[in-house]
Amino acid sequence: MPSQNPKREMFEQFAAIARALGCAPRLELLELLAQCERSVEELAELSGLTIANASQHLQRLRRLGLVEARRDGKRVNYSLADCAVLKLLGSLRRLAERNVGAAQRVLDSYFRERDSLEPVSRKELMRRIREKLVTVIDTRPAKEFAAGHLPGALNLPPSELRRRLRELPRDNEIVAYCRGAYCVLSYEAVAELRRHGFKAFRLEDGYPEWRAAGLPVESGAPSA
Repeated sequence: MPSQNPKREMFEQFAAIARALGCAPRLELLELLAQCERSVEELAELSGLTIANASQHLQRLRRLGLVEARRDGKRVNYSLADCAVLKLLGSLRRLAERNVGAAQRVLDSYFRERDSLEPVSRKELMRRIREKLVTVIDTRPAKEFAAGHLPGALNLPPSELRRRLRELPRDNEIVAYCRGAYCVLSYEAVAELRRHGFKAFRLEDGYPEWRAAGLPVESGAPSA
C-alpha cells in the first residue's frame, strides 16, 4: 500500500542514520575505516572495544548502508560504503566546532594549545605539491599509508621520526597529516620537527577528507 506520507517516511530513514551516528564509539570506528579496510578484531583492538561490542556496532552501521563487509576466510573485513560517509562526518565536525560550546572548549584547550599556528588548507597544499615547494609526511601506521596516501608523501610515524630526520630536506617546508582533524599524530610530528629547526605545519584535516574531496591519492607500501 502506498505511503500516506512519503516525506515523513524519508525523514524516518534520515533519523535512523542520525541515531546510528549518535554514538561516539561508532564514529571512531568509521574514522578507522576511513583509513583502510579492517577486520573486526583489528577494529576492536584499535578502538578499545571488545570484539563482541565492536561487531554489534559494525552490524548496525552495515544495516544502514554506512559500511560494507567482506568475508576473508574466517574473518570479516569492513570498509566504508562510500565517500558520502566521509562528507557526512566532516559536516558533523564543522557543525560541532561552530555551534557546540563543549566541542569548542575541547578544541581550544587541547588541540589549539598544541599548535596555535594556522593549518595548511587542502587547496594550498595541492598547489605546493604541484610546484614542488613542500615535503609531505604521512604520520599514520604503514598499513594505512599503503592503502592510500597523498602524492609523494613519506611515511614517518612519530615513533620513527627522530631517527629519520636526516631524510628530510632543510630547504623545504614540511606538512604533516594523519587520520583526521583530531588525530594527534600530526601534532606530535610537527612539534618534534619544530624542535629540530624545521619549518613544519599540519594539514587542516587528514587523508580521508583529502580523498573525499576528490584530490589525487597514491597507494603502495613505503619504500625501505
